[in-house]
Amino acid sequence: MKPVRTLAEALGAGVLVLDGGLSNQLEAQGCDLSDALWSARLLADGPEQIEAAHAAYVRAGARVLITSSYQATFEGFARRGAGREEAARLLARSVELARGAAAAVGEEVWVAGSVGPYGAMLADGSEYRGRYGLSVRELEVFHRPRIEVLAAAEPDVLALETVPDVEEAEALLRAAEGCGVPVWLSYTVEGGRTRAGQDLAEAFAVAAGNDQVVGVGVNCCDPAEAGPAVELAVAVTAKPAVVYPNSGERWDARARGWRGDVAFDPARATGWAASGARLIGGCCRVGPATISALCSSLVTDDDKG
Repeated sequence: MKPVRTLAEALGAGVLVLDGGLSNQLEAQGCDLSDALWSARLLADGPEQIEAAHAAYVRAGARVLITSSYQATFEGFARRGAGREEAARLLARSVELARGAAAAVGEEVWVAGSVGPYGAMLADGSEYRGRYGLSVRELEVFHRPRIEVLAAAEPDVLALETVPDVEEAEALLRAAEGCGVPVWLSYTVEGGRTRAGQDLAEAFAVAAGNDQVVGVGVNCCDPAEAGPAVELAVAVTAKPAVVYPNSGERWDARARGWRGDVAFDPARATGWAASGARLIGGCCRVGPATISALCSSLVTDDDKG
C-alpha cells in the first residue's frame, strides 16, 4: 500500500528492507536483457514483467522498491526511436509499476525512483570507473530532465545510486535540488574508495548538511565493503546509512557476464543496522530468496516475542 509516513519518518523508527536486483529477477522470469537499455527496455515491451518482479520482492518482505529507471534515459530511448514525450511517459511508468506491486500488501511500501549514473546510459561498464571527461555542470544538465520527470511521477524518494565519483554526486545533488522529492545518495566503491579512487569520507561529505538527502551509503559493491562504508557514512554525515551490495560476483562489461563467487551473507545485515544502516537490501544478483533471508536476520528478539 502507499505509505502514510514519509520515508524520513519511517527511517527514524527503524530499518526498512530494500529489494534486490531487478535484472536478475527479470532474467529468472525468462526476460531477455541483452539490449543496451537492459531492464528499462521492458518499460515499453513488457511492463507486466517489471511489475511481477517488483511483486516478487514485496512477497519476500521488501518494503522499499527501486524502480526500473536505472538505465532509462532520454538519450537511450532516442536510440530506440522514442521521442522525448514517449520517453517521459516510460520513465513515469517505472514509478507506476512499482506502485502497482506495492498495492498488493497491507503494509506501507515506499517507491524509490532510480537515477543511475551517466555511465549506465553508455552501457559499457563506465559507471564502475567514473571520470567521464564531463564537467559537473555538463553532468547536471544530463541528469536534470530525467530527475524532473521522475519527481513529477511522485515517488517517495529518488535513489541517486551507483555513483562512481564525487563530481557526479555533486551534479546529481544539484540536478535534484528543488525537485520536491527527498533523495538518497549511494556510491559504488572498491577498496574503501569511490570507483574513481577518491577518498570516501570526502565523497560522503558532499551530502552532509543537505536536508534533501535522507540517506547516504553504498550499493553495487562487494559485500565486504559494506560494513566499513556504513560506519564512515554515518560518522561523516550523521544521516541514516543506505547499503545494498551485490552478491559478490563481478560484472565483466566486455563479456557481459558475471564472474566470481557469491559472498552476500544476510546475517551481516544485523551488523550494518547496528552501525546505523536504516535502508538495507541487495543489488545485482541478489534475489527474492536472499531478501527474505535478510528480512529474517533483521527480526529482533522483541519482534520474535
